[in-house]
Amino acid sequence: MISKDIQENLKNASWIRRMFVEGAKMKEEFGDDKVYDFSLGNPYFEPPKSVIDKLKEVVNSDEPGAHRYMDNSGFKDVRQKVANSVNKDIVDPIGFNHVLMTVGAAGGINVILRTILDFGQEVVIIAPYFAEYIFYIKNHNGVPVIVKSDESTFEPNLDLFESKITDKTRAVIINSPNNPTGVIYSEAILKDLAEIIARKEAQYGHNIYVLSDEPYKALVYDGIKVPNIHNIFKNSMIINSYSKSLGLAGERIGYIAVNSKIENSELLMSGLAFANRTLGFVNAPALWQKVTADSIDETVDISEYQKRRDVLIEHLEKIGFEMVKPNGAFYLFPKAMMEDDVAFVMEAKKHNLLLVPGSGFGYPGYFRISYCVDMAMIERSLHAFTALAESFKK
Repeated sequence: MISKDIQENLKNASWIRRMFVEGAKMKEEFGDDKVYDFSLGNPYFEPPKSVIDKLKEVVNSDEPGAHRYMDNSGFKDVRQKVANSVNKDIVDPIGFNHVLMTVGAAGGINVILRTILDFGQEVVIIAPYFAEYIFYIKNHNGVPVIVKSDESTFEPNLDLFESKITDKTRAVIINSPNNPTGVIYSEAILKDLAEIIARKEAQYGHNIYVLSDEPYKALVYDGIKVPNIHNIFKNSMIINSYSKSLGLAGERIGYIAVNSKIENSELLMSGLAFANRTLGFVNAPALWQKVTADSIDETVDISEYQKRRDVLIEHLEKIGFEMVKPNGAFYLFPKAMMEDDVAFVMEAKKHNLLLVPGSGFGYPGYFRISYCVDMAMIERSLHAFTALAESFKK
């Protein structure tokens, strides 16, 4: 038997994976070209040529010790290159000693939570949220506290946010560009959050860490700029990965970048390195540290994702769907055409559309479309979306 905790968690397991598995079954039944799977945020485009070329170079290198253990924080030269990238739009620069290489952003978040949480401390997350945050927090005996965002913008509801900060609050997770909405939090909203957090820190007499989960930071459209979190919050940590920007989701490589203004940052970094080791990661993959080090600021072809976004938005709005236009990531989060978003997604399945209900992101009444897919599939799917919309107008 498995643990009672895991048994319970399996009941609440990711809707994303559930629909992805359902899609595989449907493709066997109807054929690949007749199933429209928008369930999984799996990057569509291959890594840039520079990444592939560097991979070949590293693999064929005869450098001694290239694949051995290193400092639990990662290679010093790689960490410095990450710091240089973070510093491009920063007021108070960080150094290599503020960077820890991780096994993806998920590994990074778990490392931080293991380092900072004592039993029963609270972590605030803003709905809609990446569903795994709940499990990451509980992994380390923390308590997730959910704050619903403003429905008209999907940015944080400031009054509600402030009401949820207590003397048990240890951290706040923000995710911008956001999964599942694609919304980028404005600098003004972030500054308002910073003011609230600073007041609460003074009131309760302890730090409240801001954890900025940024795997989509490079995937932005319409000339929008994502603010550097370290310029706005004092006690902040950036968690990023190359899963989306370089199309390396399966390679599990990312980093934590700690704000240089955090007091006792040396102790914090020691704690992060210890957690990285004792959680079993030990260190981020040596091969992929070396490969990504020279491609940190490269990206896949973002214009192709924007084309997909625009085709879908134009069609969906024309047939009656309502949504906040996203400026980042590769997701749409339209309002369902019935109150029960799970039932709506089941209706969509009748048209061979694989969507993910908003309930899976803590925000019922909506659904997520992941458009990191083949453009030809999007074009084939448009008639199915039309048929779905028309079924609710009868």
